[in-house]
Amino acid sequence: MSRSMTLNVRVSGALGEFVARNVGNDGAYENVSEYVRDLIRRDRERAEAEGFERLKAELTAAFAAPESAYQPLDAETIIARNARN
Repeated sequence: MSRSMTLNVRVSGALGEFVARNVGNDGAYENVSEYVRDLIRRDRERAEAEGFERLKAELTAAFAAPESAYQPLDAETIIARNARN
């Protein structure tokens, strides 16, 4: 589902000057909206990358465990365990 949202943000002082340098003819962005959308996309990518890194670390630790640590489980046991969580 795509959802549109309007944001009003007041930025002043050093932050406002920084934004102004990055927008317009001399900046990397045509307008402030484009700049903010890019910042949000980058933050979303960062959050997704952090989640992937956490998952990768958990899988690495799980696969590093000795085979004797593994135990056979049937589907009913897994479903019951997941229902408790």
